[in-house]
Amino acid sequence: MENLNQKSLNAALWAAAHELRKTMSADVYKDYLLPLVFYKSLSDRMLYEASDLLEEKPDTLVGAQRIYEEASKGEDWALLQEELVLRFGCVLAPEFTFTSFYDQINHQTFLLSNLAQAFRDLEQSQGEHYEGLFEDFDVDSKDLGKTPAKRNELIASVITALSDLNFNDYSDDALGDAYEYLIAQFASESGKKAGEFYTPRSVSELIAQIVTYGQQDKVGFSVYDPAMGSGSLLLQPRNYLNNTPDLNRSDKVQFFGQELKNQTYNLARMNMMLHKVPTAMQHLRNGDTLDADWPVEEPTNFDAVVMNPPYSQKWDAKEALLTDPRFAPYKKLPPASKADYAFLLHGFYHLKDTGTMGIVLPHGVLFRGSSEGTIRETLLKNGRIYAVIGLPPGIFFSTPIPTCILVLKKNNESREVLFIDASKEFTKDKAKNILEEKHIEKIFGAYNERKDVEGFAHLATFEEIENNDFNLNIPRYVDSTPKEEEIDINSVFDDLEAIDKELSVLTKELNEEFKELGISRMI
Repeated sequence: MENLNQKSLNAALWAAAHELRKTMSADVYKDYLLPLVFYKSLSDRMLYEASDLLEEKPDTLVGAQRIYEEASKGEDWALLQEELVLRFGCVLAPEFTFTSFYDQINHQTFLLSNLAQAFRDLEQSQGEHYEGLFEDFDVDSKDLGKTPAKRNELIASVITALSDLNFNDYSDDALGDAYEYLIAQFASESGKKAGEFYTPRSVSELIAQIVTYGQQDKVGFSVYDPAMGSGSLLLQPRNYLNNTPDLNRSDKVQFFGQELKNQTYNLARMNMMLHKVPTAMQHLRNGDTLDADWPVEEPTNFDAVVMNPPYSQKWDAKEALLTDPRFAPYKKLPPASKADYAFLLHGFYHLKDTGTMGIVLPHGVLFRGSSEGTIRETLLKNGRIYAVIGLPPGIFFSTPIPTCILVLKKNNESREVLFIDASKEFTKDKAKNILEEKHIEKIFGAYNERKDVEGFAHLATFEEIENNDFNLNIPRYVDSTPKEEEIDINSVFDDLEAIDKELSVLTKELNEEFKELGISRMI
């Protein structure tokens, strides 16, 4: 039943997106639908929480709205507001709840300016984590319509499409998963722009299993994503930590993330709140990961580092960074034309000695020379690279090129590197390749076993890697080309002899037929 509810919730939310899809592209309409979904979630939960505090039991959101409005006129309104601020960090005015906006639409009194005011009030509330949350929801944007009336009409249609849902009917996980479902749908339609904010769930799940392996029971687990996008990859590791009284995955995981683009940063903040991550456990920052190191205050190192940074991006490789502790041990900086190793070294610097890092990068990082070759050699000599996993092509929305996951540790004393060629582990789905659960299980199983599997995995010694000039190109270590079937030459001759005999019989029969027909020519 829960799976059915999840599917129906996903479908209902995606149906609301159709109202916006009529007039704008996915990379634009996500900035309108997702904030509305977030606001409705907050509004629905607050109405029911207020009713509960007032010891009322409404059957519907309309009933809860009526109770809320009546309470706002009573003597205990101030006390109710104080309690709501403690629980939500804010209080929505009765006329600014999502349910009230829907009622205004039905009575043809809804104004987009009132929704904008509701967003401003929330951003200026006592809960600092709401600050600037709706900056990208531009009610005056021509994307919504050429006139104020058209813009008003479009947003009203989206609110109406969402109005039948009561988010109190769904679990926290269902709401969070539905939000991520929407992000995935937007990524699917956004194409290359999707790389800015989304990592496919299958890849996130694989990385999460890898970085939590052996640490499932750790109390106070911390995870860091320096290029967090919408936060989906950052959130995933908590699903693989044991959910026990001593380690409740929701309130005992510290999340640290940084994102350059403000729009995407706000998506991540909403994503965290919809997944019910307590404010005290989320530490998110809008900033340039490579320009200035963060975090620089305790804690600065983490149990897990996860990353899917933009591939081969240009960056400011200024010489002064050679004294930066993130890059100084490697004597050279990654080239200005490709920041892949800059992201890797930044994340690795913030990894605990007992931690694990998983980063997705293009295959070029495995074999490119110059300064990247020097950095790679230093990492290998120090036993930092633990595994290289080649992923199938076409599984990311942002690029058709094949990518790989580099797994790094600070305690790999043997300096052995496990190579896994998972390039053929996918299911074809139209223009996309899908990494399914069975593929993830096979890859993760090989990662745990850390043994040779013919045509799939190889545990390479340091000497073997050194003999390959520290080139990590996967085909050097794993031969996944299909082997030609061995030919039994004796069997071939037997087959030829049988064919000759059969041909002789057929020839004789045919000549006899010709003779009966009076044909003198024989074969």
